Formats: sequence, structure tokens, C-alpha cells
Amino acid sequence: MITVVEATRQALQSEMRRDPRIWVLGEDIRHGGVFGQYKGMIDEFGPDRIVDTPIAEATMVGAAVGSALAGSRPVVETRFSDFALSAIDELVNQAAKIRYMFGGQGRVPIVVRMPSGLRKNSAAQHSQSLEAWFAHIPGLVVTAPATPADAKGLLLAALRSDDPVIHMEAKELWQVVGEVPDGEEAIPLGVGRLARQGTDVTIVAWSATVHEAIRAADILQGAGISAEVIDLRTIWPWDKRLVLESAARTKRLVIAHESVRDVGFGAEIAATVGEELHGTLNSPIRRVASPRIPVGYAPTLENVYRVRAAGIAQTVAELLGAQLDSKALQGTGLEAALEAY
Repeated sequence: MITVVEATRQALQSEMRRDPRIWVLGEDIRHGGVFGQYKGMIDEFGPDRIVDTPIAEATMVGAAVGSALAGSRPVVETRFSDFALSAIDELVNQAAKIRYMFGGQGRVPIVVRMPSGLRKNSAAQHSQSLEAWFAHIPGLVVTAPATPADAKGLLLAALRSDDPVIHMEAKELWQVVGEVPDGEEAIPLGVGRLARQGTDVTIVAWSATVHEAIRAADILQGAGISAEVIDLRTIWPWDKRLVLESAARTKRLVIAHESVRDVGFGAEIAATVGEELHGTLNSPIRRVASPRIPVGYAPTLENVYRVRAAGIAQTVAELLGAQLDSKALQGTGLEAALEAY
């Protein structure tokens, strides 16, 4: 049993030992990084492969793109996904398009690590979930693991990919503990995970919201409702087959995500399922996501933004015309995991 921090460190260390072309650049990584994900790596790999940079995201990503074109495989640490917006030109107009524009003669095998989403009292400029922005851009791969095992396996896949990968790591999951297989087996990009089997409704989620979806399924089970939970794992490409097969079986679909509901990636999933399964579902597709507001610093304001198990469970219950016990809806967040954090 290890944390997400340890799992990702294992993945990066093993790949750097295997492939001398991999190097890391970012802010404060010589001292272990904001979340400790690079702890001790400077001692093993030295300052030529663990490179501290100024606070200049455009320069970091631009340098990584140029280095990748010259034959290396850089990993860029952005500290927070919000800060990556300073490098949007380098990501969107350069990294994402070079392979296409040069007919495959040039590739940009970079991994941009973006600690994403809410972190207690981090406020509006340090709390955003921007996966839909990057999924919209042809040429970018977008991952969003929810467990230590997937954090390791997807990072391994990202490090081995010849395309630019936006690796989104939920800030509130860094200290979550789970079983991680031995070995260095990558999880294929674009393959989701059936996190829980069910028969009455399909709940699709990713990143930290997967844990809320599983907790919602526990609540619903107490009311006699069997919920299937899919962990998407990769936002682009996403596992359409897994989602469509599940929704076709259960006849109901709820999509839950921490990012803003309006124009979020949940809308893409809903549209695809609606087009493919038109007329076969027993109820409208529903989304449970964050409101279109900046994240507040105060806990009361932050909690307005959070997507909780109670809200997911209540949405499912409404679809099925069921009533939930109010006591079952209490204490339905990641509180236990966050206490250590």
C-alpha cells in the first residue's frame, strides 16, 4: 500500500533509469516539489536531469518542446494546472500541432504534469480543473488518474508516448493510499476502468470524483439501487466502448466531475451517448458537476463548488423515483483521506 506521491515517483524513477533521454524541469523540484513527488531524485539523477527553473511556464514548456524535437523526452512540472495557462501557446500551437504540420517527421514526446483541481483553501487561482480545455485540442493526450495504481500506470504510459501528454493529477489525492502492482506495466491510454459493477444506472467519473462516485454507489445500495461506476482514467482518448456498453445495459447515465458543468467534458460524453443510444435509455442523461463560479477561499464557499457523493446519489435517486435516507447522505466526502493531507 503506497500513496499516489510514491507511486508516481516510482514510475518516473524507473523510466529515468531505463531511458537516459528523460529529464525533468520545473520549479522547486530539486527540493522535492510542492507535494514531495520528486523527493530524493536530485541525489540519484543530478542537476542535469532534475532541473530547477525560474517562475516562467512559457519558457519551461517552450524549452521542453525544443528539447523533444532534438531527441530528448522532457517532463515539465507546472506545480499547479492553473499556471500552465501561461504556456498555452507552447502547448496548443506548438506541442499539439508539430507532428501533424510536419507529416510525422517531428514529434514532441513531452509529459506536462499538472496538479489539478481543488486543494483545501487554495482559492480561485490554484483550484481549477481544466481537462476539457486540453481535451478540445487535437494532438494532445489527456490523462486523469484516480488511484495510486493508475497514477503509476498512466504516468508510465505517458512517459513512453511519442505524443504530448497532459497528465492531470488531483491535488487532493496525493496522499491517498492504495495497492500498486509490482513491475513497470503501463496502463494503455484510452482504456477506462470498471470501478464497480451495477445494473440500475451507470455513473461515469474521473480523477478525485471517482471516489465520490463509489461512495455514492454505497449510499444507493442501501436504498436498493445498484450503481455501476466507470473510472474514465483517460480524458482523451476516452473509452467510448466501455461507457456505451455500460449505459446500454443499465439504461441510465449520470456523469460526475469536479470541473465546471458548463461546457465541461461531461457534456461531450452525454452528447455521444445520446447520439449512439438515442431512444434506448429509460431516463434523461444527467450531469453532476461544479457551478460556473470561481473557487472561493473560505471553506463555506469552497464547499459550494465541491461535487460530493450525496449530490451524485441524490441525482441518481431522482432518476429512479427513489427516496434516500438523510442520515446516509452525511459524511460522504474524502474527509478521511484528506485528514492525513
